[in-house]
Amino acid sequence: MNDRSRSLLEIRPQIPSAKLTEDMSLDERFQNETLRPVIKLQNFLLLAVFKNYISKHKNSFYDLIPEKRMDYIENAIQKDIKFRNALKGMLIGQFTEEEYGIYIQNSSALNKRMMNMVVERLKDQIQYFTVGALV
Repeated sequence: MNDRSRSLLEIRPQIPSAKLTEDMSLDERFQNETLRPVIKLQNFLLLAVFKNYISKHKNSFYDLIPEKRMDYIENAIQKDIKFRNALKGMLIGQFTEEEYGIYIQNSSALNKRMMNMVVERLKDQIQYFTVGALV
C-alpha cells in the first residue's frame, strides 16, 4: 500500500453500523467498506456544494414546500449530469488505487449506489439548506 492510500484510509471515519459479512455481494461490501466512509468524510463538502447549486439556480429551492424540496434534491442529482459528475468526482477522488480498481469493474451499479446514498444524506440534512443557515 502506498503513502497516499494509507493516508486516505487513516482520515476516513469509522462506521460501526456498516457491517461486513461473508455472504454479501461485492457491491454491498464496497458500499460498506468504501462508499459509506468516503461520503461521511465528504459530508460538509457535499452540503456546501449543494448549497452553492441552489444559489446558482436562482434559489428556487427556498420557494418550495418541504416535500418538493426533497424532490428538488433528487432531481438535481439524478437529472443534472454535470452536477452528478462533479459529485462523483469528489467521492472517487477519495478512493485508494485499489478501491478504484474495484470501482471500475462495476462502475455503473456503484455510481447508482453512490448517488442514492448522497441523495439520502442530503435529504436527511435538509435543515442545512434553509436561508441563512451556515454549512
